[in-house]
Amino acid sequence: MAVTILIPTALRQFTQNFSEVEIEAANVEEALKKLKGLYPDLEKHIFADDNTLRNFVNVYVNEDDIRQKEGIKTAVKDGDTIMLIPSIAGGTDLKDEPLSFSKEEITRYSRHLILPEVGLEGQKRLKNAKVLLVGSGGLGAPIALYLAAAGIGTIGIVDFDEVDVSNLQRQIIHTTKDIGRPKTASAADKIKAINPHVKVLSFNTKLTSGNALDIIKDFDAVADCTDNFPTRYLVNDACVILNKPSFYGSIYRFDGQSSVFYAKEGPCYRCLYPSPPPAGFAPSCAEGGVLGVLPGIVGCIQANEIIKFLLGAKDLLIGRLLTFDAWKIKFREFKIQKDENCPICGKHPSIKGLIDYEDFCGLKNENEETIEEISAKELKSRLENKESVNIIDIREPHEYAIAKLPNSKAIPLGQVVRRMNEIDPKNDTVFVCKVGTRSVYAIKALKEAGFEGRLLNLKNGVLAWAQNVDKEMAVY
Repeated sequence: MAVTILIPTALRQFTQNFSEVEIEAANVEEALKKLKGLYPDLEKHIFADDNTLRNFVNVYVNEDDIRQKEGIKTAVKDGDTIMLIPSIAGGTDLKDEPLSFSKEEITRYSRHLILPEVGLEGQKRLKNAKVLLVGSGGLGAPIALYLAAAGIGTIGIVDFDEVDVSNLQRQIIHTTKDIGRPKTASAADKIKAINPHVKVLSFNTKLTSGNALDIIKDFDAVADCTDNFPTRYLVNDACVILNKPSFYGSIYRFDGQSSVFYAKEGPCYRCLYPSPPPAGFAPSCAEGGVLGVLPGIVGCIQANEIIKFLLGAKDLLIGRLLTFDAWKIKFREFKIQKDENCPICGKHPSIKGLIDYEDFCGLKNENEETIEEISAKELKSRLENKESVNIIDIREPHEYAIAKLPNSKAIPLGQVVRRMNEIDPKNDTVFVCKVGTRSVYAIKALKEAGFEGRLLNLKNGVLAWAQNVDKEMAVY
């Protein structure tokens, strides 16, 4: 049977950037075995050491999750599509309080008021509502702007970051004049400028296990606009514990995902992704890049679902995962089933409270071998002293073309293990990426593969070289 395997952006570095692979197979297992035969570097990113599928990669045949069918033995037929989906980050119980609208507000919301699905009563529900945005970056920006315009009564914003010039390519709530300001302050100004009737609550802090329940408990809905896995699992768990809906969005390069996780009526995020991917698997936007308009599209979907929820609509994205390929302009929808064995929303939950999410996501491992680092200035000194040092840049070719270190050799991360024979083990080898995180992943992979030379990580990557050695180097 000829089936098409769709490769998500995060895995294309291991398939020579092919987005689709056609394979003859009778079931999913046979198809994936043939896929890893064609692209050996892909194997460990799909399969664990015991040859089972990894928890952070879901497989769908057409729009059905194979976990709800025959698993990896699920049969396929001619023309079927197998989609690999890795993790990348009802009604409402609102009380209708007596409210009145000024003549100005009636005019402001007139296009809502003439919709029978909204009307005056619906607009009152929006004015009564409290929505929390966890993050005011790429996803949070369009959500905040549209919720403010829609007349949401109270918008809360949790963010501890400051506006950087690199944010402005996609975070449309901030402007050039806001560079250096707290994002919460910048976002609050724009919300009030759009709609002075909106109350803004700013939490200029990091959401943690210690404060999440206290911050979230007074809100009716939570928009998950996070960009890292520890906070994403934290938001999910806090929402399950507090019985709040979480409106999920995630973006990576050209790929977007959105859903509504509401344990009261359907699955939660852990039902979809029981565990996070390993470090380095899903780089941040800072490392992997993102098309500037993509968070606008995904964020608008999140805002749409939030408004529908507050209005009491039933046809939400609960139990459905919507994916969007911005390059091909293609939406796909996949079913998400509630996992009865889910550790937090299942029949017998083992997670009763918030946990250490950095530890859960593998960011804290006291027994893990320390990776040796070298600073940009130290590397410069060794080069000036004519020492024999291998400099391996593991970024993608388009990144390498923007800025590169002298005497460096480009070997993309997905090819490092396969091409390790090109690296002289007699010399120290320094690995380079943008900020020094993907290069750690490359070093770990080489050590697991048995490379015997000394491996060092350039601390803070090419950005450190640009800041401390070559101030004329372009940064991105």
